[in-house]
Amino acid sequence: MRTGIYGGTFNPIHTGHVRLLRDFIKRLGLERVLLIPTGTPPHKQAHALASAQQRLDMCRLAVEDIKEAPVELCGIELMRPGKSYTADTLEELRRLYPEDTFFLLMGEDMFLTVDSWYRPEAIMGLAVLCCSPRSPDGLGKLKEKQGQLERGFGARCRVEDIPYFPASSTQVREMAARGEPLEKLVPPAVARYIEENRLYGGCF
Repeated sequence: MRTGIYGGTFNPIHTGHVRLLRDFIKRLGLERVLLIPTGTPPHKQAHALASAQQRLDMCRLAVEDIKEAPVELCGIELMRPGKSYTADTLEELRRLYPEDTFFLLMGEDMFLTVDSWYRPEAIMGLAVLCCSPRSPDGLGKLKEKQGQLERGFGARCRVEDIPYFPASSTQVREMAARGEPLEKLVPPAVARYIEENRLYGGCF
């Protein structure tokens, strides 16, 4: 089975995430996606981090209308103590799904730094690295990095020029804190959840 692996802090998940996921499903011919909220992210500090259950709830609400392929929520990193490393997650998923081909979905920043992650050789041996640009000149940088990863690590890569939706979780949190409407940046069900649960210091 062609399985997409889509991880992130998702604090909160936003429309950019959902659009990217839909496009990757179609372009890569994915048969299912495992959506994996990060437990303790090793690469960045997550300020105003919603609880694991709240992030799971928002992810579930965000993908409920995706019909292109089944999207399964996976709490594998939330249950693991300590920092969440992609290499460890992929190895655990390989044990669970030994026949699947994994496609690791990521944005520009992640792809450009993946060779500096924990055990990059394991990551590249277990999954096809799939990315799309998030900046006007991003495609060229991604193509250059693709060549470096393929020559240096024998990586399998797919660089897709997916239209970028200008949204970030930081932007959503800042707007929520000011009590501003969120529907332009997150799915309506997620906006309602943030408001009802007064997440991110919202003054709703």
